[in-house]
Amino acid sequence: MKIHGPNQTNFNPYKHQAHKLDKIKNEVEREDRIEISNQAKHLQQKNKATIEREKQVDKIKQAVQSGDYKINYEKTAKKMIDFWSGK
Repeated sequence: MKIHGPNQTNFNPYKHQAHKLDKIKNEVEREDRIEISNQAKHLQQKNKATIEREKQVDKIKQAVQSGDYKINYEKTAKKMIDFWSGK
């Protein structure tokens, strides 16, 4: 048996443990990221309110804030019934 001295390059009893620590360190340094597909981007653009819709919403907001907004209870009840009956 030959002994080549204390500085043998092939012998490292902590190599396995060091490899585990490197792996854990790499996992911790990884960042979260999100990728949005072109189809999802298109759907987001499609759902944006139109100018006419924004004007209508602003009109209703102003009426509510001033106290002039009147609720049509019959129309509201009809819409609810239609929704829940699947019409």
